[in-house]
Amino acid sequence: MVRRTIHYSGTVQGVGFRYAVHRQVQGTEVTGYVRNLPDGRVELVMEGAADRLDELDGAIQQDMLEYIRSTASAVSPATGEYPTFSIAL
Repeated sequence: MVRRTIHYSGTVQGVGFRYAVHRQVQGTEVTGYVRNLPDGRVELVMEGAADRLDELDGAIQQDMLEYIRSTASAVSPATGEYPTFSIAL
């Protein structure tokens, strides 16, 4: 189990980005959150099996391709602190 933190830049706020991510994660065993940041980026923190996180990241980037200008990603050990996946405010 790993944690992946991804920051998406571009036109990623106000276009349903968080809801699209939430929809992709539903029904999986992935936990964490997605939220808007004050600087205009969207932050995604996911914990789960590494291959599943890779699949989700690929699906999100494909689904939201027209809105994403760049991404920054970091991987670390999972902490298990998130019981579910949510849209954080």
